[in-house]
Amino acid sequence: MCHQTVGLVARALEAAGMPTLCLTAAYSITAAANPPRAAFVDVPLGNTVGRPHDPEFQRDVLRRALAAAQTMDVPGTITDLGVSWDGDGSWKRFASSTGVGSGDGEDDRRQRLDTPQYQYEADRLAAGG
Repeated sequence: MCHQTVGLVARALEAAGMPTLCLTAAYSITAAANPPRAAFVDVPLGNTVGRPHDPEFQRDVLRRALAAAQTMDVPGTITDLGVSWDGDGSWKRFASSTGVGSGDGEDDRRQRLDTPQYQYEADRLAAGG
């Protein structure tokens, strides 16, 4: 499910009285979706709860997320859990390149926008934008 959809679902659940917590590895996308509360982990997309076959790492992520959720009382809060895929961030050199750029390992993807982009006006309105 895309981050915007998760943010909209989280807001609907919260409006119905059910607390939510979004766990994300995409800070800027989550900020644009503006869920009621979210926890950020510095890991590759698709691995939000941690490394495959590493249950202790995964449990640590979940423990940190649940502990952080208890202190988030301002809507739209995104808390960095301090979890990283590796100690030096080297995984980002490979995740940030399309392979068609300069070849020096720099981020050659299209620039992200600071403002949310919505496909439909109804989506913008539902997101409170």
